[in-house]
Amino acid sequence: MSREMIGVLVIHGVGGQGAMPPQATDKLTFSRNMSRRVRQKIGADATRISWREVFWSDILQCRQQAYMDSIREKTSADAARAFMMAALSDAAAYRKTADGSAAIYEQIHARVEMAVRDLERDIGPDGQILILAHSLGGHIISNHIYDLQRFAGRSGRGRFGSPLQNMRTVAGLMTFGCNIPIFLFGHRAEDVRPIGYPGEDLPEERQIVTWWQNFYDKQDILAYPIGPVAPSYAKMVSDRHLRDVPINLGVPAKSGWDPLSHGRYWEDAELIAPVVHYLSKMMV
Repeated sequence: MSREMIGVLVIHGVGGQGAMPPQATDKLTFSRNMSRRVRQKIGADATRISWREVFWSDILQCRQQAYMDSIREKTSADAARAFMMAALSDAAAYRKTADGSAAIYEQIHARVEMAVRDLERDIGPDGQILILAHSLGGHIISNHIYDLQRFAGRSGRGRFGSPLQNMRTVAGLMTFGCNIPIFLFGHRAEDVRPIGYPGEDLPEERQIVTWWQNFYDKQDILAYPIGPVAPSYAKMVSDRHLRDVPINLGVPAKSGWDPLSHGRYWEDAELIAPVVHYLSKMMV
């Protein structure tokens, strides 16, 4: 069995995670319990895992919270309203604006780059990584990989100085509560182009056929299967590169949607089990 270090890059989605980012990307917040449970199940080999978070909610949360505070007496400023405010404004603010401004987009992607650099220090420039992306985080990480692949396609070289930073050593991508389809309806279905395989620089024996797994709860109205959204994604499914996986977060169908259930993926055994399985395969 190989003793090399492997990396886990974790990015959160919509919803408040706190107004202040942690001091370092290995000071875990939103994924702390998931990391603990994964490490417990893996056992002694868990020491080979570098787990880093991409924390970005503080970029938008202070302004969102100030607005919610200002309307508290004018509305029913409850948890559901606060969640929907965060969900809608996170998605709207992240998109590049009509005047070409991409300030928020660039700030968020700078956080991704920072966490990846930290992973590189831990596992080396060619280290293999697993990406775990929740909600809007799936769209963010897909864009990050897409932008790097587009740069390489146009320039004939990587934007950064290592395969890991250029997202070419990604052994697997696991999205959950993902809403990528929502962002694609502004394009003709036949023009939609998904990311290419981000593990091209891994040794052939490290490359996994179904490298993208997308988990969603049928009762979570912010989570969607990706395959049906465009022919290019449907081809990924038929080629077995992408798999949409329904799971049950334990929310009764008759109870209506609880917006807070969108965050339950982090604690769900049906998601933690495949994370453990994927990491175990990477460590063989």
